[in-house]
Amino acid sequence: MKNRSQHKTRRQRRQAPAESQPTNRIDAATRFDFEGRNLTPYGGLLPVFALLEKLGFAQVIKETITVKRQPRSMGVFQFILAQVLAIYVGFARLHHMRFIARDPMLTGVLQVGELPVQSTFWRFMASLRIHISDQLLRVTWRMRERVWAAANIRLSQVTLDSDTTVHTVYGRQMGGRKEYNPKKRGKKSYQPFLTFIAETKEYVAGNLRNGYRPSGKEIAHHLEQVFSGLPACVKRKRGRVDSGFYCWDAVQVYEKHECEFVISAKKTARLQGQLEAAQWKPSPQTDADEQCEFLYQPEGWERPYRFIALRYRKQPKPPQETTAVQYQLFDTPQYKYRAFVTNRKAAVGTLVAFYDARGSAENLIKEANNDTGLTAHPYHRFEMNRAHFQLIMLAYNLNCWLMLFNRDEGTSSSQMQHTTLATARLRFLFVAAKIWKHGRRVGVRYGDHYEDKTVFQRLMDRLRSIVADAGSFAPVLRTAWN
Repeated sequence: MKNRSQHKTRRQRRQAPAESQPTNRIDAATRFDFEGRNLTPYGGLLPVFALLEKLGFAQVIKETITVKRQPRSMGVFQFILAQVLAIYVGFARLHHMRFIARDPMLTGVLQVGELPVQSTFWRFMASLRIHISDQLLRVTWRMRERVWAAANIRLSQVTLDSDTTVHTVYGRQMGGRKEYNPKKRGKKSYQPFLTFIAETKEYVAGNLRNGYRPSGKEIAHHLEQVFSGLPACVKRKRGRVDSGFYCWDAVQVYEKHECEFVISAKKTARLQGQLEAAQWKPSPQTDADEQCEFLYQPEGWERPYRFIALRYRKQPKPPQETTAVQYQLFDTPQYKYRAFVTNRKAAVGTLVAFYDARGSAENLIKEANNDTGLTAHPYHRFEMNRAHFQLIMLAYNLNCWLMLFNRDEGTSSSQMQHTTLATARLRFLFVAAKIWKHGRRVGVRYGDHYEDKTVFQRLMDRLRSIVADAGSFAPVLRTAWN
């Protein structure tokens, strides 16, 4: 009989959290090679191409774009899609195409072994005539109708924010003019038109212009394009623009299409005299000291319109103080004024708040300039730059359309937050992936540590369920976005 304890003593193991024990130790002596195959840093292009394929982007290009020159290395659709995807990735210039010329994801989407050289893309762009920019704009309109149908967007009321921006040109591009350029005085520039839908942040219409200030005829033509690009479900339209659009031609187009508008008024001697003679009263709903409204017919207008105005009492300025004014002000010895012309019957405070919300359009223009490379005008010929302008804005809209499919069920337009293209690239585009082949099957493998894989999976499920239905597309989200 052995005398031993009934409880065996086991040796204690060291306790440590799992994350403190690295599985892959990387240091300066870590070996590396270049033997990995079919690896891509742009795994997020898969949902982008799924969206374009399911909505028939190739068919829209074939039916809309008319190019007499037929390239040999790739088709017209492949050239346009390659440049749109390159811009979406972040390469807005042709000499950047060499960085993704052999990327397996991009070449697999385009079904080519390798992208052509830069000169081939340049010759294709040079073959596009001046009417191609309008055709590319119509491609955007047709794709928007299909996206709204498939994403169950049923907006009956939209807010249209129109504006111009200044792009300084540093070469000898055709159309560059020395006129209004507040940041680079004396430099040549372009002044393109841009209009966005405030609810969905989509680009509606626009075109590249020379550097001269826009005329009333050009403003009217742009607004006609805006109303032509709206889907049929839109019944009520509201527009808000700055003083650059203050003219009778713009008012005529707004009235023609039954659009409610609020336009910031330009400073004229007649209008200033009208403001000084108006009856003012306190303005508790705005940041101004007083407000007024009156009927006024500017020179050259066919009938009077309702004008509303705010005035601010001047305060004595402390020494060395500088103030930057962002909106049109009328200076007098005692007051500063803001004036607007409108055809709406709402209260003054409501109209001013509606106009001040137009500041979101400035952020969208900034996003288009910085994230998609809208300020890059890489060609000498003006018609080439006009076509490049529409390709960039089509790439900008791709992000907006993906966000519409990626929204949560039941989310309204006021609750949905806009995800900029820079953020979308970091979350959904720059995803490392491996393309595998087995037999006749091809697949894309992502990392198991991807943080947004649930959202990515939901987006792919919705895009793959898009089907054509009686000339349109059946909605893939149950809740309509009204």
